[in-house]
Amino acid sequence: MDILNIIQIPASDMDNFSYLVYCPETMHGAAVDPSMHPERLLEKARELNVDLKLLLNTHGHRDHVAGNGAIIEATGAKLAAHPQDVPNPDIILSEGSTIQLGNGLLKVLHTPGHTPGSIVFRSGLQLITGDTLFVSRCGRADLPGSDVAALYDSLQRLKTLPQDTTIYPGHDYGPQSTSTIGWELEHNDFLKCPDLQSFIRLRMA
Repeated sequence: MDILNIIQIPASDMDNFSYLVYCPETMHGAAVDPSMHPERLLEKARELNVDLKLLLNTHGHRDHVAGNGAIIEATGAKLAAHPQDVPNPDIILSEGSTIQLGNGLLKVLHTPGHTPGSIVFRSGLQLITGDTLFVSRCGRADLPGSDVAALYDSLQRLKTLPQDTTIYPGHDYGPQSTSTIGWELEHNDFLKCPDLQSFIRLRMA
């Protein structure tokens, strides 16, 4: 399977990132979390001649899904998401789901905590993390539907991925726009917490 190309796109006044993911051989692609300015993602897809087949959501918060309708109307893309966060998606995603894009493949990891239906997308050594993991930070756990213990468990799982895995976060909250698992293990205080209790103290402070 070929590795997919991932293009990061600033997509709102709330420092959101959306992503254009595509197979460089077939130019079949997916839009991820179009946010408040879906036209930017659509413009990039037209510029590169990417055929948007799918619309993927990492979770259901409005700042990530507000542009869903515009993407679907413009492209006819099928909506794929976890049903705990996005009601009635065309394609139900859950732990272990796979998404074929041309000759490439995205794997779905269910990472609850920030929301019940939070998911991340993995293509080889690339990881689109939504609001589960940011550069130097992690998602909030004090919102309706959040679960701080589940978030801790999800982050523990991401910590085990290869250290050269590139992180593509849902917001531009860190000192750079992307990082790696190895960088996060060294610099992210939330990943350094030795146990759940210390994580709760830090995250809920």
